Amino acid sequence: MLTQKGEFSGGLHTNWKANVSAQGAYAVGEHVGLIATGSFLHTNGKRKVYDQDFGEVGAGYYTRFGADQSRILEVYAGAGYGKGKRTERTRAGEVTETVEARLEKYFAQVNYTKKDREEFEFLGRTWPFRYGAALRLSYMNTPELRLNGQRIPGEDNIFFEPVTYTRIGLIGPLKFQAMSGWNFGLKNRKYLTAGNSVFSLGLIVNVGGDGRGD
Repeated sequence: MLTQKGEFSGGLHTNWKANVSAQGAYAVGEHVGLIATGSFLHTNGKRKVYDQDFGEVGAGYYTRFGADQSRILEVYAGAGYGKGKRTERTRAGEVTETVEARLEKYFAQVNYTKKDREEFEFLGRTWPFRYGAALRLSYMNTPELRLNGQRIPGEDNIFFEPVTYTRIGLIGPLKFQAMSGWNFGLKNRKYLTAGNSVFSLGLIVNVGGDGRGD
């Protein structure tokens, strides 16, 4: 969350599928911010192998509002590009299907954070926390899609992703974040489908701000 010029927010997150993502946001001006995300998924299961690398960049507007400036609103738009590969095989290791795709994405995103801190007691200390929500609408397509090495018609889809998040202060600018929500695919597609539930855990750091968005 950004609140003033010169502020930086960065984070590192993962989920139960071992998808690792690094995120960063920087306020280049009063009410103007830039965001960037890189996500990486490389798993080698007994029956399925996933390899995906994807990056996003965007720009947008942030502001505080409310009688006591106690709310933070951010609106961003941007694009992303990457590639993915899924390999299915038998238990004996014989490959039965390989799907490869070049990916393009265009997105709009709205973030909302409540400034006021809540607190709870645990392990003999007080833990401050904040919460917020985000809505993202994305259009994704596969300009290049291959099945078992042969090119096939590409697919597209529209994804709607509502999520909520909670941030707990650990030490200084370092915080723990838990995020949960859903990812809905608005089109019925065979390969370019939604992941349904969204859940991730990670660490974030926020420096250079006034403390309202950390």
